[in-house]
Amino acid sequence: MWGPPNQNVFVSPYIKLQGKRESRRDHYYYSFPLLSLPSSSSPASPPRAPPPPQAKLQASSSSGPPGMAGKQGDGGDGREEDGAKVGLPALDISLAFPQATPASIFPPSASDYYQIDDLLTTEEQSIRKKVRAIMEKEIAPIMATYWEKAEFPFHAIPKLSSLGVAGGTIKGYGCPGLSITASAITMAEIARVDASCSTFILVHSSLAMVTIALCGSEVQKQKYLPSLAQLTAVGCWALTEPNHGSDASSLITTATKVPGGWHIDGQKRWIGNSTFADVLVVLARNANTKQLNGFIVRKGAPGLKATKIENKIGLRMVQNGDIVFNKVFVPEEDRLPGVNSFQDISKVLAISRVMVAWQPIGISMGVFDVCHRYLKERKQFGVPLVAFQLNQEKLVRMLGNIQAMLLVGWRLCKLYESGKMTPGHASLGKGWTSRMAREVVSLGRELLGGNGILADFLVAKAFCDLEPIYSYEGTYDINSLVTGREITGIASFKPAALAKARL
Repeated sequence: MWGPPNQNVFVSPYIKLQGKRESRRDHYYYSFPLLSLPSSSSPASPPRAPPPPQAKLQASSSSGPPGMAGKQGDGGDGREEDGAKVGLPALDISLAFPQATPASIFPPSASDYYQIDDLLTTEEQSIRKKVRAIMEKEIAPIMATYWEKAEFPFHAIPKLSSLGVAGGTIKGYGCPGLSITASAITMAEIARVDASCSTFILVHSSLAMVTIALCGSEVQKQKYLPSLAQLTAVGCWALTEPNHGSDASSLITTATKVPGGWHIDGQKRWIGNSTFADVLVVLARNANTKQLNGFIVRKGAPGLKATKIENKIGLRMVQNGDIVFNKVFVPEEDRLPGVNSFQDISKVLAISRVMVAWQPIGISMGVFDVCHRYLKERKQFGVPLVAFQLNQEKLVRMLGNIQAMLLVGWRLCKLYESGKMTPGHASLGKGWTSRMAREVVSLGRELLGGNGILADFLVAKAFCDLEPIYSYEGTYDINSLVTGREITGIASFKPAALAKARL
């Protein structure tokens, strides 16, 4: 406790108020009597002091404007330090800053300036509208709260299931059988509202499910895909390791043949959804052949341990994990027969890289939409911020980037659908859109000024969420080298061998 225990004292940091000053740990605190305290003749049971006046303005978890991060503590009367309540609770953002609408009420779309929607089929337009409506209504109000807490909103999984996008391009087995364009558009629409939810769907659908669909047996498809498509089961995809990220093909997790199946030993890192996934698609090196093999590992298998990676600055809702395998037994029936080399995984990555290319597009769309509304609502010097030339130039630069990103993303989908997409095409798409999105979110942060560092207005959250996307599914540099290899015919992934020292 910062000060002497006293029920009749409310401790507030850094604010000089009526009463005596107390010093502790080189910080100064001021204690003052609370209002309406009972006399010393009150009953033995200690009375509960009323909350400070500001707490009356605090929105409860079940009423008031939704989705405000970090505002809903126990009883709404400040945080605890050493058992004592310290400080006053923050005002609800709509009361603290009534001049602009927070992102919990998502703005209408204003970023399709070149009318890319006209390039979509009626079916693709329909699924886009459906996903947009559900994301704005169901996810926007809660995203800032869960992002701040670094927790995944498990109660929202049925809402994400209702999007009807899990399984993407997979046909049959309860999957939607979307076109690659429709699947990419839905990825952007999810990311427009929340990048963490789009990554959850990406890992579950475009990696775990697609691997089973492309590399699994018919029995495995019928066994696993229907529940994954309905999101009654959740999947993850385990490739990267503590010592193998960009050079993932050098992984050292091993699969050893034993009677009736396999023993998997090793460690994986940065695996999204891994702390709660029901189905883990694991890539390991065959101890005998040294080739890459794939396995379906079920949640709760003996020797399997998945722990959450803490302290992330981006995609905080995504539960990335460290996985340790200690002689985890996988029956032969759960080995993926279609994974026998890294080339077999490349066809999975071809789809997922298209999807990842659309995540920065969606994030940029959301940031532009929020900034477009914010600058119209927020006034300085007696006029809306949108009236200033510098702000208009930044908005136009953001909008131009988004139009170019949309056209590149759309063309990438068409190349895939026609069978013409190469690894270089996919890598350029993912690397370039994530680089352009960096400028968009940076400009958005500038435009919102101080509110640009608050998750309440989306931009700060998007600014942070883009950083892991810039690096995963191939860093910008690695994706550039993939394209560079394709256009020059020279692979430059490894540094040149050191020349022998001359005598």
